[in-house]
Amino acid sequence: MQFHTPPNAHTPTGSRTHASGSPRRRTGRLVGAAAALAAVVGLGTLTGPGAHAADNPYERGPAPTTSSIEASRGPYAVSQTSVSSLSVSGFGGGTIYYPTSTSDGTFGAVAISPGYTAYESSIAWLGPRLASQGFVVFTIDTLTTLDQPDSRGRQLLAALDHLTERSSVRTRIDASRLGVMGHSMGGGGSLEAAKSRPALQAAIPLTPWNLDKTWPEVTTPTLIFGADGDTVAPVASHAEPLYSGLSSSLDRGYLELNSATHFTPNSSNTTIAKYSISWLKRFIDNDTRYEQFLCPLPRPSLTIEEYRGNCPHTS
Repeated sequence: MQFHTPPNAHTPTGSRTHASGSPRRRTGRLVGAAAALAAVVGLGTLTGPGAHAADNPYERGPAPTTSSIEASRGPYAVSQTSVSSLSVSGFGGGTIYYPTSTSDGTFGAVAISPGYTAYESSIAWLGPRLASQGFVVFTIDTLTTLDQPDSRGRQLLAALDHLTERSSVRTRIDASRLGVMGHSMGGGGSLEAAKSRPALQAAIPLTPWNLDKTWPEVTTPTLIFGADGDTVAPVASHAEPLYSGLSSSLDRGYLELNSATHFTPNSSNTTIAKYSISWLKRFIDNDTRYEQFLCPLPRPSLTIEEYRGNCPHTS
């Protein structure tokens, strides 16, 4: 939120007609000084993690900059809690990362699935990185490492249900603002989850694998990451047709990573984080302050081979 000082804000009304030493002029100066001090205090309050605009109650955190969304940590301190597979049903347990602060009310939440033969540890870096920007994040293990995309999709939804209904942080979550992410078959699973639950606000498949290439049923804004050097799920047979299989009227994006492989999402990556944060903020939090990073469409660079998508977004 931007604040502008109106013309003559520091010149009390009527002061032009009085001498500088008159009581009225001095009183006006005191009032003006008090107002200026209040404005400064107000600005200081609104630039902290708890700041959000009155016209969008879902905004969380200060106004974003390129450096703030590329940073390894955002404005929120993060805590975490482990969830045993023995205490849940429908998925394999995992780790919940969440903003430590309770002063901002509830947050949107995201469940993230690993890929084929992989464990939660392969996508764990996303937990604190996304949570520090103002989300509750659940990185999960699947029931078995060999689960296919449709199963992983169901498990992502089971994880979200656990988060919002039974987890120790359920009171910190707005159950109407949820999203899914996943790597490889977990990425394919995130599309399955979005297809099954249209109420989801965002989906982000990371170098996804799925034999189904048509997704006209998906109404969830979806950002797909591909990798130009992917030989496990080549973009020509997975990420690109999965993107093309989404409705052209959907808010959708396709970001192909440059000089990357299928396993690039398994370690800390600034480009993946930057655009994932922007997508989640834009669609889970309805935070149009992040539209600037998605529209105009990102241009090719040292880390981006290409980007496709609609612009501006309509959701």
